[in-house]
Amino acid sequence: MTAKKKTPETRQPLILALETATSVSSVAIFAGPELLGNLEFFGQNRHARLLTPMVNTLLHDLELQPADLSAVAVSKGPGSYTGLRVGVSTAKGLCMALDIPLISVGSLDALASEVVPLATELGAQIVPMIDARRMEVYTATFDAQGQRLTEVEAVVVEENSFADLLESGKVIFTGNGAAKCREILQHPNAIILDHNLSTARGMGRNAWTKFQTSEFADLLTFEPFYLKEFVAIVSKNKLI
Repeated sequence: MTAKKKTPETRQPLILALETATSVSSVAIFAGPELLGNLEFFGQNRHARLLTPMVNTLLHDLELQPADLSAVAVSKGPGSYTGLRVGVSTAKGLCMALDIPLISVGSLDALASEVVPLATELGAQIVPMIDARRMEVYTATFDAQGQRLTEVEAVVVEENSFADLLESGKVIFTGNGAAKCREILQHPNAIILDHNLSTARGMGRNAWTKFQTSEFADLLTFEPFYLKEFVAIVSKNKLI
């Protein structure tokens, strides 16, 4: 678990961000678009147990109260079915209890935002990838400023995947899905950042933009974006 603390000296609205799309349980608080602090825990199947205590710890570390929050942003997917359910239900509960709006941020949008400075420097497009098991990833293409250019889709990565994109210039592949593609994406224009993971730190810019334009999710009807239907495999009365 890591923490970054910075006492807020601003009257900017405070946005709590929750990211549970992958194995990382992650919370962050932003004053406007500026990161004030974050907590991250790297481990499988811990979201339900850790997320609320992490929120409470981060608020305490920053000397804030829940009532100081202006909105809650949550990663909407795609990603882990269970992780997304935990994140969204926690976010909805906080918003209802505090009477504040809910903001949804795409998991891939947040991943892309984290590498915008590098992409801008290199003039590269961004392809964030979230592992979808085997050689499949959830992905989309973003420009160097983090604006999405293509629809989110599930792609089975093969030798010729992204060939046209790579021929057009440098491409940054990032996220936990990029790690398993390193051996396949051997093009000289491919930049693989397989150490970058989906965390709440990348949600600030998108969440702040939506807050400014009042682009809020409906607390009653909002559901995570799974992309693929969840399939439960039951073996000996256990959900796998």
